[in-house]
Order: sequence, then structure tokens, then C-alpha cells
Amino acid sequence: MFLARSLIKMSTPNPLLRLEQRAAEADQIIEYLKQQVQLLKEKASVQASVREEKRLTVENAKLKNDIEELKKQLLEREKRRGVQDVPMPPGGTHADVCSKPTPPKSSDAPASGSPPAAVQSPPPKDEPKKKKQEKKGSEKAEKKAGAPNQEDAKVDVSRLDLRVGRIITAEKHPDADSLYVEQVDVGEAAPRTVVSGLVKHIPLEQMQNRMAVLLCNLKPAKMRGVVSQAMVMCASSPDKVEILDPPSGSVPGDRVSVQGFPGEPDKELNPKKKVWEQVQPELRTDDRCVATYKGGAFEVVGKGVCKAQTMSNSGIK
Repeated sequence: MFLARSLIKMSTPNPLLRLEQRAAEADQIIEYLKQQVQLLKEKASVQASVREEKRLTVENAKLKNDIEELKKQLLEREKRRGVQDVPMPPGGTHADVCSKPTPPKSSDAPASGSPPAAVQSPPPKDEPKKKKQEKKGSEKAEKKAGAPNQEDAKVDVSRLDLRVGRIITAEKHPDADSLYVEQVDVGEAAPRTVVSGLVKHIPLEQMQNRMAVLLCNLKPAKMRGVVSQAMVMCASSPDKVEILDPPSGSVPGDRVSVQGFPGEPDKELNPKKKVWEQVQPELRTDDRCVATYKGGAFEVVGKGVCKAQTMSNSGIK
């Protein structure tokens, strides 16, 4: 009986032994998992390194291309300045490779009896800049020495574009009681709008369909919201104003010139040059009411002179 029980005990597995076996298996599994995790980390690190290497390779190639492009631009600019490239000698340092002026090649040995040729020293680095500055200076001097442009020409009445015009209609300015707004035919495709401060001096009915002399090359100016494109020329005193009349037979667009002052008018007077301000004080009517500049009469060639109706020895503006 005792022997049978012992045999049963030996055949039955020990629970503690089973637990120890399972614990050992679990440790092995944990160790295996740790190894796998470590391998995954190393693999991820290697992949990241590969990606970084690729990125750096691409950036390096891009930088090389940029450097080559900059070198080309630099060499191109040096060539434009007249500086030749120096080939890199074998084993030379980077400092020897930069572009610099090449010294002139020595000529063959001079013939016997002739003096040796002087060796030309290489030009200094800033010589191209000096040459450029000298060239610019000489160009400016040539321009100054040449014929003066129209703005710098002598200032006289010939620079004014004076024309015969016909005031087609006139009406009071909507926002200024002392101003007329006129539509004036000066021989162009369309009438010009002109604003004049004549309300206090000339009745509205006398402004309709009448001939006048106009200054047509002033810079257009806005007067109380309306752009004025010319100026009606008038004999003027503190108490009285009269519009200058062109000679009989004149038509809109006829040029009004001044005797003794030939020349073509400016396309548009430059306000900064103040041509009108310099000419205007010399504009006057003479004792016969003829409009003049320094004694020369306003005239339409072949048709007669321009006059005020009654105002003699008065300023014109």
C-alpha cells in the first residue's frame, strides 16, 4: 500500500516545479522581446541616419550648384570689367585661383641696337572702376558741352505756345462765384476746358462765341475741382481786365508769335523752370493797345497784331 502511494506521488507533477518552468519560459520570452525591441531601435536609427545622409547629400549637391553658378556670375562680371581668368597651377592654393589681371606677355628679345621695351606693370584692382568713372564724367562733360536741351535754352516769349482760340461756350463754375468754365477751340480735335477768373470783369454774355489769345502749354491745373488746360490772355490792371483780340481773319489754332523772337514753343512748360514767371513781367500793351514782349508785337503772321480794346500801357497775364 505504501509503495503504491509513493508511485502515485512520483507520477503526479509537482505544481511548484511547473511554476518554476513557466517562470523560466517567461524570462526567456522577455529577454527575446528585449532583443527584438533593441533590434527595432537600431534599425530605426539606421533608417533615420540613411534619410539624414540622403538629405545632406541633396543639400550638398544644391550648394555645389549654387557655388558653381556664383562662380560663373563672378567670372562673367570680371570679364566685363576687362579682367582675364588665371588658370590654376598644379598644387596651387585656393587663394591662387581667383581671377586677377594678367600681366602682359613679354615680347620676343628686341633686335640688337634697339632699346629694351618697358615692362608694363599689371593695372591696380580699382583701375576698371576709375575708368568707368572717367568715362561717365567725360560723357557728362560732352552732354554739357553739346547743344543745350529745350528746358535749359534761353528764356523768352518764344517758349510760350500762344494760339488763337474761339471760346465756344462759357458758364459759371459750379463751386466758385468768381470763375468761368469755358470750352475753347484751339485748332485741335476736341475743345479744351479752360477756367478763368473773369466773372467780376467780363459779363457772361460777352464770353460766348468770341475769339481770344490763349496760352496752351501751361501744365494742366485743377481749379476748384475742374482741370484747366489753357489760359485766356488778358490786358490787366487792378481795376480793369480785357481779353486780347487776335487780328481779323484769324482762325482757331493760328500761332501767335512775337516779332524779333523766333523759336518753337515748349511742348509743356516745366513749372520748376518758371519760364512763364520770368516772361510774364515783360508782357505789356503799348500806347496803341498792341500786345508786346520787350517791344515786339504779338502777331499772327500775314494777318496782323493782337490788341486790347482800350487798355494801353498795361500788364498782360
